[in-house]
Amino acid sequence: MRWILLFLVIAISLGAQNTSGKRRILVEGHRGARWVLPENTIPAFRQGIEAGADLVELDIGVTKDNVLVVSHDLEIKPSICKGPAELPRAIRQLTVAQIKQFDCGWAANPEFPEQRAIPGTRMPTLAEVFRELGPMGDFHFNVELKSNPAKPELTPPPDEYVRMVLDEIRRFKLETRVVVQSFDFGLMRALGRIAPEIPRAALFGAEGDGFLAIAKQAGDVRVVAPQFRLVTAEKVREAHAAGLMVVPWTVNHPEDWQRLIDADVDGIITDNPEGLVRYLKERNLR
Repeated sequence: MRWILLFLVIAISLGAQNTSGKRRILVEGHRGARWVLPENTIPAFRQGIEAGADLVELDIGVTKDNVLVVSHDLEIKPSICKGPAELPRAIRQLTVAQIKQFDCGWAANPEFPEQRAIPGTRMPTLAEVFRELGPMGDFHFNVELKSNPAKPELTPPPDEYVRMVLDEIRRFKLETRVVVQSFDFGLMRALGRIAPEIPRAALFGAEGDGFLAIAKQAGDVRVVAPQFRLVTAEKVREAHAAGLMVVPWTVNHPEDWQRLIDADVDGIITDNPEGLVRYLKERNLR
């Protein structure tokens, strides 16, 4: 099956129109719903799903014993996850059993005033997320492959890393309910070679040669995910004309939501999916 057939399944509404006559904008819960709950935890993902997100975004790393775990950082931040002082902080140097000793809900993130702590919340494995949350609805997962080019020892080699992720996707029969994204275009190209049917998105924070060139560099991906300040209506029109979707990150404030809506983006990645869903509904856009 071609990638486009799979990606269209992500939201039937992509080709449909809402009552305003405009294409439905996908709402993507960044790290679940970081606005209100500790990031990349099962409670945060559940909150995002219940808020009406079309996708929940999560980040993964790989443990010493080759288990995929959900964490934005390849080296655990004490401000996010509190654990035994004697243990290393690099996920790749820890077994999954050691990872489970860290409390990743012990404190609310002060950058998000509405966030509340959930002490005792553990870092989930990707399998736990798929198993526990997959049955909750027809939402989709956006799985971000984390890497650090300056520290390649923190992740497996690209082809091995990609195959590990694919194994989990296939084990839970989620091929039609995932997008895989990364800032690491080498990983995106590897995924395109190994499993071209899986939708891929290129993340980037600097424009470089433009959206179309970036999509090409990442292995002819069909979704570009720029830092939201890079987005203009002209760039979106150019991307759409080339058959690309534009899904910017990470957008938390109404004035920025509106600018992106006016630019005709296809989706918005936000820490506050509940707020964005409400904002769209109030404007008859959902």
